[in-house]
Amino acid sequence: MSIPNDLQYNKTHEWVRLEGGEAVIGISHFAQESLGDITFVDLPEVGASLEQGKEFGAVESVKAAGDLYAPVSGEVIAVNEALADAPETVNQSPFGDGWMVRVKLAQAPSGLLNAAEYAKVCAEEAH
Repeated sequence: MSIPNDLQYNKTHEWVRLEGGEAVIGISHFAQESLGDITFVDLPEVGASLEQGKEFGAVESVKAAGDLYAPVSGEVIAVNEALADAPETVNQSPFGDGWMVRVKLAQAPSGLLNAAEYAKVCAEEAH
């Protein structure tokens, strides 16, 4: 399982790619693999406010449903509309085309994990 080094992670398996004052958010390979075939993604509207650590959406699969927790605080400035018609994109490309929302940061993120720290979380949960 690859865990990109250029991203930061929540213990709840969301990833963040920082791009200046914005952040792109999605779920990790570990998360999509744990869920199985994703059948529906519930995301907030553009303009919604995310608060770090709070629920901002949900993912449903053939096996389970899981809540999404914001790794950063800010305003949603883009939503990956393609996931409405093709939620399986999250399975196929969790770190690429399967991104979920883009956020204008309210403040610098804190408390996120680097790739090595996140790998330990995944290893613990896998056992």
